[in-house]
Amino acid sequence: MKQMLVTGGAGFIGSNFVHHVIDHTDYHVTVLDALTYAGNKSSIESVLGERAAFVQGDICDAVLVDQLIAETDVVVHFAAESHNDNSLNNPRPFLDTNIVGTFTLIEAARRHGTRFHHISTDEVYGDLELNDPERFTESTPYNPSSPYSATKAGSDLLVRAWTRSFGLQATLSNCSNNYGPFQHIEKFIPRQITNILSGIRPKLYGAGNNVRDWIHADDHSSAVLRIVERGEIGQTYLIGADGEKSNLEVLHIILESMGEPVDAFDFVTDRPGHDMRYAIDSTKLRTALDWAPRYTNFEDGIGATIEWYTEHRTWWENDKKSVEDFYRAQGQ
Repeated sequence: MKQMLVTGGAGFIGSNFVHHVIDHTDYHVTVLDALTYAGNKSSIESVLGERAAFVQGDICDAVLVDQLIAETDVVVHFAAESHNDNSLNNPRPFLDTNIVGTFTLIEAARRHGTRFHHISTDEVYGDLELNDPERFTESTPYNPSSPYSATKAGSDLLVRAWTRSFGLQATLSNCSNNYGPFQHIEKFIPRQITNILSGIRPKLYGAGNNVRDWIHADDHSSAVLRIVERGEIGQTYLIGADGEKSNLEVLHIILESMGEPVDAFDFVTDRPGHDMRYAIDSTKLRTALDWAPRYTNFEDGIGATIEWYTEHRTWWENDKKSVEDFYRAQGQ
């Protein structure tokens, strides 16, 4: 049985990927996660056992990382500090995890000749104008605008350099904004859903005109697995589902889906450096690797996500007060 190490596998996107791998392959999966506030072991508890194991640890721990990668056929690297607001308040953890942690992993992977896939974000490309017909491609220059996106850009460049200089057997992917089960409630979509479920009026940054290209986490998982299995070493693939929506549109869809008036929310001060628009062109992935998303209708994906948070209140309720207290202190 082939061995797969998934870093950050108790986080949002990583845990969805772990479930996908268990359901669709015969890999044995080891999850390495530090269980910071955004990691939740309960997100993968149901699959732990004969084909999945959990190790609590830091990707900056070189000894632990080397031990795990020495026994691994492929590493899929999700672990990252990822929340823009937090990166503006305290950038240091983003440097430690996203830069030093990635360096630690790729050094071990090159020592052991281990296949490596690096997960990144479309935010490394900066943003697009609202009226710009262009979308990000694999050749779009990097132009990060926050400590989060800058450290993710740095980690991407490390992986590319190690692939060219040391023969690291690596592929990379940059994905648009994910939504779905197991996402921490500080993030935009689950925050709105859990606000409504908790009787709290949703909040919207600025005028809500900022556009994101949304993809369900199940579709991200299937794309990553396709790249791991068929991707060409040294190549980058952009993952997207043609899901461009303004934040205002998304909030309206959530409110309508939950039986609330579309104006039942409050505007709050926009965050500093808030990127205007992200948009992914995933043509290369779709044509070269014959991949396509399952959730082509955003409303269907949102409906499934609302249902999950409604049925799993115990997963998020303990964190709700502290998250809202934090945002309230910021005037958000």
